[in-house]
Amino acid sequence: MKQHTALLSVASNSALILLKLVAGILTGSVAILTEAVHSSVDLVASLVTYLSVRMAEAPADEGHRYGHEKVENLAAAVEGVLILVGSAAIAVAAVRRLIVGGSDHTVGIGIAVIGISAGANLVVANIIARGGRETGSPALAGDALHLRTDAVSSLVVLVALVLVALTGAQWIDPVAALIVAAAISVTGVRLMIRSGEVLVDQALPADETAAIAAVIESFSARGVIGFHELRTRRAGSQRYVDLHIQFRSGTSLEDAHLVAHELQDHIVDALGGADVLIHLEPEGRLRPGQQPLEAPAGA
Repeated sequence: MKQHTALLSVASNSALILLKLVAGILTGSVAILTEAVHSSVDLVASLVTYLSVRMAEAPADEGHRYGHEKVENLAAAVEGVLILVGSAAIAVAAVRRLIVGGSDHTVGIGIAVIGISAGANLVVANIIARGGRETGSPALAGDALHLRTDAVSSLVVLVALVLVALTGAQWIDPVAALIVAAAISVTGVRLMIRSGEVLVDQALPADETAAIAAVIESFSARGVIGFHELRTRRAGSQRYVDLHIQFRSGTSLEDAHLVAHELQDHIVDALGGADVLIHLEPEGRLRPGQQPLEAPAGA
């Protein structure tokens, strides 16, 4: 499913680039030409997304025992860099037009093309975003955010072209391009920060960590008396959890092993999917950072 969704983005961006290039050449609008540059960046980003999704779905091997999921996060970071490169190109073209001057021709064609582009990007972005939510793919989520930003920038250009047609003020066109450059730069930085957090193994959000603790506490009647060394991270759409569980004195290894497997299943359900590793420990003195559980009544 993720690969088909990524291919939809590639096909959509390819068609929009051709439309915008033709419209930009016919109208002479720097805003439309910068939109074509933006869509070209989108196309490269979509290709990166497609390739990363394919690689991320590859099973773990001898050289990558934890799988390849982080390729998706790396792809999202690359998309952020591409967005910034595209915004820089747009800004340079817009400033040059403001300094040198120039005029747009046949603005009506540009208005039609940009209107079609904005509508198409919104539709495709919603489809990809839904696929990203259903699969938990950060690469698809990044691509959807990228396309939504493109749609918003297209609307800004559309308004600018309408104003140029109504007023004849040619400076509106490059100013709109600068606004687009600023907007997509913010998106690029945000995407890079979000991807970087995963690449450096940032812990899962506080609400997910709290959900894990709540599940562990619910097993206090099964001999679990505490836990520590809780570590969490995310790679692509996969969550990873590992922790040490301490069992009440007298608990047999067989019982502790059975309870640990049930605990794993409950944590997976609470998070909506995860790879959970539990280390078993006997009752003893509390270690630094260990969280003891209250013994159930009658224990």
